[in-house]
Amino acid sequence: MRIEEGFHPTPFTEDNAYTADPVLPSLLKRVLPRSVFKEVVPDLERCGHEVVTSLRTLSDSGKVFPPKLLQYDQWGRRIDDLQTSEGWRELKAISQREGIPGIFYERKFGEHSRVYGFAKMMVMVGDSNEIFCPMSMTDGTARVIELLGSPEMKRDILPRLISRDPAHAFTSGQWMTERPGGSDISLTETKAISTGQASIYGPKYTLDGVKWFSSATDSEVSVALARTGSQQDGSRGLSLFLVPLRLPLLRTPSDPVPSPISNNILVHRLKNKVGTHILPTAELSLESTEGYLIGELGKGVKNISPVLNITRLWSATASIGNLRKCLAIATSYAKVRAIHSGTVLLIDTPIHVEQLASVNILYRALTHLTFGVVGLLGKVESGGATPDEERRLRMLTPVAKAYAAEKACAGMEEAMAAMGGAGYMEENGIGRSIRDALVEKIWEGTIVVLALDLVRVAQDKACMQAFVTWSNGIFKSCPSDFAKQISSEMRILQEAIHEFAPSYNKPMKPLVPRPAIMLAGAITSSIYLLEHAIWSYKNSEPSSTLDMEVFKRWVVDSGLEANVQSLKRSKADTGERVKINSSLVFGVGAQKEQAKL
Repeated sequence: MRIEEGFHPTPFTEDNAYTADPVLPSLLKRVLPRSVFKEVVPDLERCGHEVVTSLRTLSDSGKVFPPKLLQYDQWGRRIDDLQTSEGWRELKAISQREGIPGIFYERKFGEHSRVYGFAKMMVMVGDSNEIFCPMSMTDGTARVIELLGSPEMKRDILPRLISRDPAHAFTSGQWMTERPGGSDISLTETKAISTGQASIYGPKYTLDGVKWFSSATDSEVSVALARTGSQQDGSRGLSLFLVPLRLPLLRTPSDPVPSPISNNILVHRLKNKVGTHILPTAELSLESTEGYLIGELGKGVKNISPVLNITRLWSATASIGNLRKCLAIATSYAKVRAIHSGTVLLIDTPIHVEQLASVNILYRALTHLTFGVVGLLGKVESGGATPDEERRLRMLTPVAKAYAAEKACAGMEEAMAAMGGAGYMEENGIGRSIRDALVEKIWEGTIVVLALDLVRVAQDKACMQAFVTWSNGIFKSCPSDFAKQISSEMRILQEAIHEFAPSYNKPMKPLVPRPAIMLAGAITSSIYLLEHAIWSYKNSEPSSTLDMEVFKRWVVDSGLEANVQSLKRSKADTGERVKINSSLVFGVGAQKEQAKL
């Protein structure tokens, strides 16, 4: 038989990435004022169409390929020429023209600008080849300069970081990670020495050290932590600096491009990563590199925290955005794939639709969780947040990032499996989404790192009380007739909160933080789904019955009760589980050997 003869599968056609989304249109209708919703929807619909047409075509084209590093020229001179693909540069330009991150700082829609911009980003991220990694750090750097930068930084650098003109715009990196510490920045070795001079942007320093992971190495600037105190000072001896990657930093389009090593930054190698292959991530050394102090000396960790909080929400959104793409592909495939000798479509096969429904509910829960926190960020940045909303933002930022990263990858795998062998093919893009999304479990903090961060926040009684008060407020807003229909699920959720709230009381058992943050994710996503279901019911939305069912299923099927049991076991542990864990992993007697050391 010739290959063109016989049966041929029907290719699926994916619908508009925004209008076909099962969550965003309804969520935005609830959280945005009517006037804002009406104004942004046409832009999101246009963007949703471009995602499945031109953006995906570019992202999958031969124009997009991994970067290369040419360290030496023909004569043996160090040049460190980082060569990125035409497609990567065009994806960056598309992002900037779409107003990412410009939307957040134009603040045309006030506190709602964050929700609008993140909605656009979520629709695009699955087909953007991780261009939003540098965009997220650019966003964070813009916020730091807005809050702490010198007047000259705000005049010259900030407008470029948020520009919609790719010919004018800057992107920014974020240099924290070093060889001794990973997430433990207290061991930072990079030193900053004052030159005793003042640059146009503030006090000038020279930085010397090694930055072990530098994503967005093709950026124009970066924010970097460096030691201005002694090594014994730990993280208290760190300060924050704005570092130009090339000098001079500002130039006209007709000026020659400065050498990549003009600011004494050497790129030693590009990282060979599991995913995010298009993103240039490198090992750098700074050798008397010029940098400008941002904020006060010794306050580097505090001063860089806006970058961390913002990029953590970008990370959560990248997780659910990649899940969105995988679910949309699997759903579209179910509409055209026939089984049983070609007589029944997958869309008409209950056991198959059940599998897709479980992924769909997961996607809804993670999206409502993430956008609930994004909404808080918008309120805080616009100055309209209450003290309790500020506390909830600080508490829920690590929760959203950790929970979305952990749960989304499993959902993507289910979407892949729902397509059988067709799902395992590189052409559909699911494989790349999974590989790229895996980094979200690590980037900006693993679950353990985030769990320990949550401990620091949740042990503030005012923060925990703000969370409990908000939860109770959602419960009280539930109409009595609606409450009767969800009474068993409400009881499960309230019991979970009752178990969670005192978990951070001191002294805290060593195994509590991880199950506690996962329970926090399950609880918070459930409450946001409940809030949406109540709104839908009160407004007689066409999806009101479905929204109630989503809440009920999520409470029962999300593992909420299993999370509670896991937390109870961790609280009850007398230390025996810790010892057994050590023996399981390292062998019997491992603790005795460790004690000898």
